[in-house]
Amino acid sequence: MRILAIGCHPDDLEIACYGTLAKYIKQGHEVSVCHIASGNMGHVEIMPEELAVIRFNEAAAAAKVIGAQHFSIGIPDIHVKADDDALIYDLGRVIRKTQPELIITHFEQDYMNDHIQTYFSAFRASFGASIPHFHCADAGPSVPVCPIYHMDTVAGVGFIPTEYVDISEEIDLKLEALSCHKSQLEWMLEHDGIDFLDFVKTCSRVRGYQCGAAYAEGFRANTNYLRLTAKRLLP
Repeated sequence: MRILAIGCHPDDLEIACYGTLAKYIKQGHEVSVCHIASGNMGHVEIMPEELAVIRFNEAAAAAKVIGAQHFSIGIPDIHVKADDDALIYDLGRVIRKTQPELIITHFEQDYMNDHIQTYFSAFRASFGASIPHFHCADAGPSVPVCPIYHMDTVAGVGFIPTEYVDISEEIDLKLEALSCHKSQLEWMLEHDGIDFLDFVKTCSRVRGYQCGAAYAEGFRANTNYLRLTAKRLLP
């Protein structure tokens, strides 16, 4: 199966679903990851232009840890909008290139607008990519509309999973991938006093308690027409 995970910022997928993505890859599936925003505003001291390059490289390194193909759209932080046609065309090209049978992305009630708009962008672009004459035909053939799964929110706030994935054997790999995001981990520890690796591990432990696993990640299926399936798609 081909899976495309679409996150907003360069570390969002690592936080919410990299254990699941690593598990897919272990099982022989093809996984691609794409972040929409550049992450250029994610630091107090490093200036946006420099930070965007740093965070792209961190995301690319994290994808390499689990063996995923990496894409980036590069929209500036706080400027992700699902009605941005150029963004939708660029994301449509990623979808045409990867031909996903499943998309994983943010929850529509996430804590910040960039995350919410990333979901709506994924929803819009994945439908557009199914139209043969949509503005991404140069990237490959049209791809059928596929199911979407929403990944967890930060700290699980406002999110009640309907499905879980046991990542007990993948938790160390998940944290190794997240460790690639040194600019964020060091900044949060220094400025906010948050050990974010411990934070993410603890959240995975809580989801594990909920489903009888040592560590887990939680998901919700998108219930819009054409997005549902009778198949079990999560690993």
